[in-house]
Amino acid sequence: MSETIQLTAPDGTAFDVYVARPDGETEVVGGLVLIHEIWGLVDHIRDVADRYAEEGWLVAAPDILSKAGVGPHLGAELFALMNDPDESVRTAAQPRMRDAMSEMRAPGYADWAIPALTAVVDWLEQQHDVHRRVAVTGFCFGGTYAFALAASDDRIRAAAPFYGTAPSPERIARIEAPVLALYGEKDPMLIDALPGVRQAMADAHVDFEAIVYPGAEHAFFNDTGRRYSPEHAMEAWARVLEFFDEKVVGD
Repeated sequence: MSETIQLTAPDGTAFDVYVARPDGETEVVGGLVLIHEIWGLVDHIRDVADRYAEEGWLVAAPDILSKAGVGPHLGAELFALMNDPDESVRTAAQPRMRDAMSEMRAPGYADWAIPALTAVVDWLEQQHDVHRRVAVTGFCFGGTYAFALAASDDRIRAAAPFYGTAPSPERIARIEAPVLALYGEKDPMLIDALPGVRQAMADAHVDFEAIVYPGAEHAFFNDTGRRYSPEHAMEAWARVLEFFDEKVVGD
């Protein structure tokens, strides 16, 4: 069962949240904040939310990119261009892509986005069947914000960022939740940074595990994109469910 609701960020801005609920015969195991890629709240993310709901999670997938001018329709259009099999089409779309994403990369955007995500946690905690069992996951842009939310809100019980950029060591030191981070081996920027992330997590005594899938690329989980890797996506899905079950449901 799914619906779209509106929540309000602390600055008064309303934003949409796709909510996927388990069916009436499935017990709610916890609440999950699901943060989209740089394409926004597109159909793929709604599908992932529905899949988690089938596993018993009450899922809240917020649209935090419409605030930056990238609504789901534009995000889907940009995704199609950047995943076109013709390299010349992808190259020609790069200037439009950079322009569309400029506001999201502005320094003040995170100052809006993280409090907005905190409002999503507020909403999940108000649902009577969640019982303070709240986790977060996200992909790419959403993986970065999954890290950031874990560093900003101590109500997060577990975080599973997919190919996201970890915060600074100072912010990593604020993470109290266990973190399972998933990467593709062929994602050089993130893989090159991973030793430093591991060290910062160890220095901060964060329960941190990083999984690197051999041969997988960035966005290997997205089954609508050209980098999708079914084998790695299936393994990652099972691993994240097990991680959440251990750290959130069974804790």
